[in-house]
Amino acid sequence: MEFDHILIRYGEMSLKGKNQKTFIQQLKKNVQNKLKEFPNTHVKQSRDRMYVRLNGEDHEKVLQACQQVFGIQSLSIALRVENDLEKIKEGSLYALTDGHDVKTFKITTKRTNKGFPVGSQEMNKVLGGHLLSNTDNISVDVHNPDREIRVEIRQDATYIMSRTVLGAGGLPVGTTGKTLLLMSGGIDSPVAGYLAMKRGVQLEAIHFHSPPFTSERARQKVEDLAQTLTKFGNDIKVHYVPFTKLQQKIFKEIPENYAMTAMRRVMMKMSEQLARREEILSLATGESLGQVASQTMESMNTINEVTNYPVIRPLVAMDKLEIIQIAENIGTYDISIRPYEDCCTVFVPRQPKTRPRREKMNQFESHVDFSKDMEDALNQIETVTYKPTVAETKDDFEELF
Repeated sequence: MEFDHILIRYGEMSLKGKNQKTFIQQLKKNVQNKLKEFPNTHVKQSRDRMYVRLNGEDHEKVLQACQQVFGIQSLSIALRVENDLEKIKEGSLYALTDGHDVKTFKITTKRTNKGFPVGSQEMNKVLGGHLLSNTDNISVDVHNPDREIRVEIRQDATYIMSRTVLGAGGLPVGTTGKTLLLMSGGIDSPVAGYLAMKRGVQLEAIHFHSPPFTSERARQKVEDLAQTLTKFGNDIKVHYVPFTKLQQKIFKEIPENYAMTAMRRVMMKMSEQLARREEILSLATGESLGQVASQTMESMNTINEVTNYPVIRPLVAMDKLEIIQIAENIGTYDISIRPYEDCCTVFVPRQPKTRPRREKMNQFESHVDFSKDMEDALNQIETVTYKPTVAETKDDFEELF
């Protein structure tokens, strides 16, 4: 006897009414993609549960892989047996004594198959008595047990679960549309992308680079960050924009203290143009209110003037330590702190305007035409698609939940 299933419980998808089927189908697709490295697994969904049949695959590794899939509330390793009382007793005993040091337990039975002759409360007593009779030095604790054995008696079979862990929560990636993430090589934007994915968003990213002022190693950071984020979703397409000529023109033609604001506005305009071309309906940034000069309320107001697109800012109310904690947990922090500068850090005004005014910015821009340079840069975009690789199952990932 061995655990042969992972049972998956849905999160807020249960509140989606008529759209629930679409969400569940997308979740099934995402779970299947995640489990490609476990070729023997088979995924089956129902209205309120999803079942991963292991077919000999390691249940711990499959469990950890599924924990990275958004849209899952909780998961349990499970044993599937026939709707037979003796089989259920045998399975419950195995679930309790599968090698872990357990001193107390609790039985919780859920009987959706009303044709089964023993009711839920009675089953708790029957199974509890069976476990106590066949083990030593183990007792019942209904309030704080070392292990809760969950028994679900369904129409087709009974599932016996010995351990439940939290899932990633959120919504399945791909259910709430696509966004274009403005991704630098820093700490914030990958975290913003991760949190956007948690709300079901499919990511594409745009990265502005300025060779020779920014190096190939700086670009490698972005490639590694994008690759890391794929483990929480599906493919991620990154558009690399050559920004050197534009950046030099901005810092030549615009007063130095407004140059950073002008650069952000140009980036926002180009991102919107690319998003429209790719049929993407929103932009996402790693901005956190008050963190740097370009992220004051006045700066965000002035920068936002140039786009009518919705701008998703998942980090806007977070402090830096919170952002770093998430970055460490998802595996992007060590990549982001590599000492290679991006285009936002190589051209830094000595005293950037922290409270830029729209009318002043528009006045400065009225003397310069960036449209041709923007068009040229957009026509030179290099696009690379990153695909999920072997699942990573770091122990510290569980700290997120």
